[in-house]
Amino acid sequence: MSDAAPSPCPVVRARSILQKVRTHGNEWFGIDYNMNLYRGCCHGCIYCDSRSECYRIDDFDQVSVKFDALAILRRELYRRRTRGIVGIGAMSDTYNPFEDELRLTRGALELLEEFGFGMSVDTKSALVARDADLLSAIGRQGGAVAKITVTTADDGLARIIEPHAPSPSERFAALAELAGAGVFCGVLFTPTLPWVTDDDDTIRGVVEGAAAAGARFVFHMTGVTMRDRQREHFLDRVAAVDPALPERYRAAYRDRYFCNSPRAAENRALFRTLCTRHGLLWRMPDIIAAYKPAQPLGAQTSLF
Repeated sequence: MSDAAPSPCPVVRARSILQKVRTHGNEWFGIDYNMNLYRGCCHGCIYCDSRSECYRIDDFDQVSVKFDALAILRRELYRRRTRGIVGIGAMSDTYNPFEDELRLTRGALELLEEFGFGMSVDTKSALVARDADLLSAIGRQGGAVAKITVTTADDGLARIIEPHAPSPSERFAALAELAGAGVFCGVLFTPTLPWVTDDDDTIRGVVEGAAAAGARFVFHMTGVTMRDRQREHFLDRVAAVDPALPERYRAAYRDRYFCNSPRAAENRALFRTLCTRHGLLWRMPDIIAAYKPAQPLGAQTSLF
């Protein structure tokens, strides 16, 4: 169960909402732009990379709303001569508890539909199902993909590693609603926590849960990233799963950034077998090709 939203939501200033993606879009679901309407996240996931020092968010667990975000976004969409896929949810879950009342994300989706842009959303929240109508409409005109993160199908384990996020059961239910509304949707099965979520039962639970919900794809990564203060935050909290884990991680990975599961090869083999059995896409190029228009969305016309 997710926490109730505190009130009121703090406000922060933002000069810009929409940023062009520097790397080739095929590296992450074919996105061309990124946007974040909120700052921070209250899911409390013990592994979140956004806690890292490089992002300069000291109060990461406090969600703030960006002042005048929709007006800024409207101006920026109007000025962009080339349409594309806009990614949202990379740094802050856009369907946080405040969104239920503020409806900022829904307003942004309406703008994307108005200006003819596509959409790629990442979330752990069941609230995304509220906007199935808009995601479906955007999908028909410019491409849309909804990704719900599920790292374990075990609601009990999820309460430890993602303490304030909706349960996996709630997320699978939201996925089924999206699929039923015709939204191209699937599961982000990432990160994988070595010795916590890299067992065969976890792989089966997530893939089979996704298939049962009507997902079109599952994208999987076989490890977790760790650095600076985010590493220490993770190691402090993973002890709640098993007190021996912090030392086990330190011994195995030291200061390594990407901590791949020692069962990575076995995980990949089982994962791909299950996806093939259930007709789920799992390769990034195939996922992109299935939802993103083959031709660029093109330039916007101007009256002047």
